[in-house]
Amino acid sequence: MDEGKYFIVKKKAVPEVLLKVVEAKRLLDSEKVFTVQEAADIVGISRSSFYKYKDDIFPFHENARGKTITFMLQIDDKPGILSSVLNCVSKNGVNILTIHQSIPVNGIASLTLSIEIPGQFEDTTVIFEAIEALEGIHYTKILARE
Repeated sequence: MDEGKYFIVKKKAVPEVLLKVVEAKRLLDSEKVFTVQEAADIVGISRSSFYKYKDDIFPFHENARGKTITFMLQIDDKPGILSSVLNCVSKNGVNILTIHQSIPVNGIASLTLSIEIPGQFEDTTVIFEAIEALEGIHYTKILARE
């Protein structure tokens, strides 16, 4: 199975450890705790479980439309690749808020984009699948959703 795909799954089908990771992240974000160890202890998971899954599960919010998503890509350092990413985002009617590209190392550059998803947008996975399908894209990872 393709690991880059996204799924919406009912809560009852999600393993308990993943739900506890979401709760630990909520505790950290709300600053009710200040360390991963504290959050892990409160929800009853190991720190290693938290770190293993923290980037792979996010709560789904119906009101997520019209929100900001920050994601990172690793791209080939070749002319036109950044332009094709930006064109792909633009063609999907998404507003780019920030762009940061690192200096390439060994022919690979890291690109961080913050985008604003319009309120009428139905499925954000369409954008990420389109970007991942572009030539010269090695890796895509969602860093934050607001």
